[in-house]
Amino acid sequence: MQIRLNNQDNHLDSYMGIEGILDPTQRSWIEVDGNAIESNVKQLIAMLKKNCQLMAVVKADGYGHDAKFVSEYAIKGGASQLGVATLKEGIKLRSFGINIPILVLGNIYRNEELLICFKNDLMPTISSISECLICNNIGKKYGKKFNIHLKVDTGMSRLGFQSDQFVDDFAKIKSFENILIKGIYSHLSTADEDDALDANSNTQLQMNKFKILLKKINIEKDIQIHLANSAGMLLGSNFHFDMVRIGLSIYGYNPLKKIIDNLSLKPALYLKAKVAFVRTIRKGVGVSYGKKFVSNRETKLAILSIGYADGILRNLSGKINVIHNKKLYPQVGSITMDQMIVDITDSRDIVVGSTMLLLGSDGNKTISPVDWAEQSNTIPWEILCSFKNRLPRVQVN
Repeated sequence: MQIRLNNQDNHLDSYMGIEGILDPTQRSWIEVDGNAIESNVKQLIAMLKKNCQLMAVVKADGYGHDAKFVSEYAIKGGASQLGVATLKEGIKLRSFGINIPILVLGNIYRNEELLICFKNDLMPTISSISECLICNNIGKKYGKKFNIHLKVDTGMSRLGFQSDQFVDDFAKIKSFENILIKGIYSHLSTADEDDALDANSNTQLQMNKFKILLKKINIEKDIQIHLANSAGMLLGSNFHFDMVRIGLSIYGYNPLKKIIDNLSLKPALYLKAKVAFVRTIRKGVGVSYGKKFVSNRETKLAILSIGYADGILRNLSGKINVIHNKKLYPQVGSITMDQMIVDITDSRDIVVGSTMLLLGSDGNKTISPVDWAEQSNTIPWEILCSFKNRLPRVQVN
């Protein structure tokens, strides 16, 4: 296995003369398969209608995978733009030398922040005339056009121009000389629901409203129209327009598994932890805080160096398994801040230092963020974005 660290510094000798090199896999870590991301992007692009581009959404540190790694391999796969949530996320990507167009999907409304956005060649999402005025003034001051995307609310009730006012607002915006509209977009609120393909679903109503608005304005050929997220893109080419914004699916997960099950996306994330200690307890002994688990036999336990401070949701306690050498072992007792406990009574090869797989595949055994989401009554997006920075991200090929 070839491992490459992310940009985090693992050399202790860089801190006030302290000596030593810290192994990123000494405790628990996330492995990211860049080749899987590249392959997923290529597969998704092949499904798009002709001349439709793919924006790779790498917000929240690339859905917990490391935004730099994800961006590099998404670009290799053919992504022509990147999407982030915050100004800071966009600046960080620029600092890595990534120079393709980057759209900030969150709202930026202060003059100082829009100026920083402009100076770093980032495109803000604009949801009001007042923000357009600020961008126009910045462009005028520096003698350049400020590249922006306009967002219109078609049913998400979050960011965006009011749909019933957008035609009039767009006419005003077109008169501003120092902004350049690079895109017009909206966001689907229920594209991953089972009824998304029904004629009267919220998804179809949103798309129809968006199309009607577009017909009422004069759109120049260089303005990119985009609506679809991962789920919307998979619903069909009528959602593709000029570009799609893909998050979850580039990481290897299908949000429409109940509707479309023939995708061969490859999960790019493997969550692993080392066994820090092994002990044997007698029958009738309680384990961990609250003693929710009590042994019903002599039980051998492995203590893993990972817990809810690393992003393992505490409400998964007693509901998940881990994999070792293609075999499943149950997690028992309450997941604690820094550790979790696994019943390894039936194992003969797990010792201190053994690596356990919490998410990923080993042979015919697979544990997915989708599984964890179902067991904790949430969504896979939240699972992926929960992993904290103290888990090193390493790239494996």
